[in-house]
Amino acid sequence: MDLVFPASNTPMRFLALATDYDGTLATHGSVEKHVFPALHRLRASGRKLLLVTGRQLPDLQKVFPEYGIFDRVIAENGALLYRPESGEEVPLCDPPDPKLIAALRGRGVPFSAGRAIIAIDQDHHTAAASVIHDLDLAREVHIALNKGSLMVLPARVDKTTGLQAALSELHLDAANVVGIGDAENDAAFLAACGCAAAVANALPQIKRNADLVTNSAHGAGVVELIGQLLDNDLARCALRRTLG
Repeated sequence: MDLVFPASNTPMRFLALATDYDGTLATHGSVEKHVFPALHRLRASGRKLLLVTGRQLPDLQKVFPEYGIFDRVIAENGALLYRPESGEEVPLCDPPDPKLIAALRGRGVPFSAGRAIIAIDQDHHTAAASVIHDLDLAREVHIALNKGSLMVLPARVDKTTGLQAALSELHLDAANVVGIGDAENDAAFLAACGCAAAVANALPQIKRNADLVTNSAHGAGVVELIGQLLDNDLARCALRRTLG
């Protein structure tokens, strides 16, 4: 059943908010206290909350124990879907190639392997790319940038992969989702949303492609966006995509 504004009985366009974690919802890795009341108000409106992050799930749960406020968590840059209510984890692709992990270790490249991704500091970008080339894995994996870090992911997997899986479970269309982010790896999932927003501290290319840019940075920008969403269903954001 469609959500409606009680005063006007007008159907809401935007039924969910999908937000990046680091650099968007979080400031220096943690969510400030003033952000939580806005998240609760959004849920009370009947809308869904989705967290879309490049972090591995155990790391996210450690730094953000309040993750249960979200209806779905998309972790590992779209490769893992997590259902907070039940604690179920759903991998959306194959695990990292053991040959790749062994080769990175052999080159002395420090990394962290998740259920599907391999996270590496950006200083080792050249070494990681060289290993992928030497193993002839360029068609099987790709490197996703996230400001000062990079992630090695299966080909065709990005944050949109997880977002689409979550929306399918929640019976929502991407056209009815507002997305907000700040970095390179947010570009794909923002482009898939009905309205794409960038926080004030976002990279220039993310701002250029956004439908709107918040006046505030990090979590305060998310609070600002939620306020506009609750106030007028983001009337200033033209619906660029049709329902599919």
